[in-house]
Amino acid sequence: MIVVPKKLLAADEPAPVTVYKESGKSPFLLVADHAGNLIPRALGRLGIAEGDCQRHIAWDIGIAGLGRLLANALDATLIQQNYSRLVIDCNRPLEATTSIADISENTPIPGNAGLSDYARQIRAHEIFRPYHDRIEAELVGRRQAGRAAALISLHSFAPVFKGATRPWHAGVLYNRDARFAHRVMASLNQENDLFVGANAPYIVTDASDYTIPIHAERCGLHHVLVEIRQDLIADKSGQRAWALRLARVLPRAYQEQ
Repeated sequence: MIVVPKKLLAADEPAPVTVYKESGKSPFLLVADHAGNLIPRALGRLGIAEGDCQRHIAWDIGIAGLGRLLANALDATLIQQNYSRLVIDCNRPLEATTSIADISENTPIPGNAGLSDYARQIRAHEIFRPYHDRIEAELVGRRQAGRAAALISLHSFAPVFKGATRPWHAGVLYNRDARFAHRVMASLNQENDLFVGANAPYIVTDASDYTIPIHAERCGLHHVLVEIRQDLIADKSGQRAWALRLARVLPRAYQEQ
């Protein structure tokens, strides 16, 4: 039997969203939809093993560390989501079947099976909405101040998924407006020994994504979704190397607009 709490997050649990370098001067706004792997105590562990909470099914491994290093290098604000994508995926429309997945890759998530509308709504209200409201508030504030903004969505992907090896070091993803993404890709391709995927290993669509369509495309912002292979940023050394790389690449692409 699934017990639905009246309130999901206890007063002593971490907030769903963290803002790092709130006073950053860069036009870049960094966002990380899957930075954390926390699960509210009220949900137990969603019926999965502790080891599964550390796997890619629960979060984007390495992105929280890389995001902060990149924010420091660019003097940019980073907005990150702290709870596991298994609780609710903050880069999925709420009506999508993958918003609260009852199976991820090949792993069943028992705590997500057979949820009531209310159980879904409380996760959206306490985790999804605060994160996206904070992104929206940041962008509105910049518009009101006449300040430029470019949205950089940071993600990481597993080297092997459902038995298939993914050869890319990074992927550059976009939907309707590919202009900035193409410049980012061209700049990355100038770096040595990189295999960069165009809309690989994923693509951005209105049905499968939320952050780029809602916060970037609707507002006409320069934007890109960058995916980095997780084994390349699993430790501080790799995160630092990729943060420095993106700190070269992103301004170069932005200046070419």
